[in-house]
Amino acid sequence: MIGIYFEWILFVLVVASLLITGVDRLFFKARRQKEAVSGENPPFLIDYARSLWPVFLIVFLIRSFVFEPYIVPSGSMLPTIQLGDFMLVDKFAYGIHLPFLGTTIIPTGKPHTGDVVVFKNPVNPQTDLIKTVIGVPGDSISYINKQLFINGKAVEMNFIQATVEPNNANLGSVLVQEYTNDLGGHIHHIYTSPSMPAQDFVDLVIPKGMYFCMGDNRDNSDDSRVWGFVSQNQLIGKATYIFLSYNSMTHGFRWNRVGMQMP
Repeated sequence: MIGIYFEWILFVLVVASLLITGVDRLFFKARRQKEAVSGENPPFLIDYARSLWPVFLIVFLIRSFVFEPYIVPSGSMLPTIQLGDFMLVDKFAYGIHLPFLGTTIIPTGKPHTGDVVVFKNPVNPQTDLIKTVIGVPGDSISYINKQLFINGKAVEMNFIQATVEPNNANLGSVLVQEYTNDLGGHIHHIYTSPSMPAQDFVDLVIPKGMYFCMGDNRDNSDDSRVWGFVSQNQLIGKATYIFLSYNSMTHGFRWNRVGMQMP
């Protein structure tokens, strides 16, 4: 939601500053120059609009077509991504999209199994979500007793440890088991909760132009198991790096996570 508002704010700033600069040059430039010669400074609003419109425009273009920051709002991607991680999203990875509309105008690539992607919530397009791509078009997916199968082959799971979900560490209430998953060469750390039932499904075939996405926190994630597939046009970009991480529990920054690359 914040990202959408910020994009609109940037757009309004670009248009307003360009209009102010243009109107000034067309109707008031000569008068302003005379006033400046006589020792009077240019009007505050015009001076700032003239100076800042290139900055607003560059930021808007970069954010709309190249990179976008994304603040992780939940623990659905634990332990890969922590609540409060600030992600850098590569918007050029899967196509150039029209700002606000999201329509792909120039395709530049497609997601692969194991990619961490940011996309419009299929249920509520005003919000963005971040999940792992589990299935691409044509894949057959099964999830049986918390074991993932892709095209009939079990995804390798290696047990790491039993631990407590960090988001609830202060309560000591959510016990989880940590595993590694090899998803197309992308090694993800995942959580499963022994106290929660599995959300089983069998032989789900991914349609053309669609993707099946799940959170790495398998038993605590609202994902394609709930609201279905993600379409190509709903994709925003590929999450690449963590550029900042803030722990709301300790009110401090996790400096050790800065610069971490996604699997």
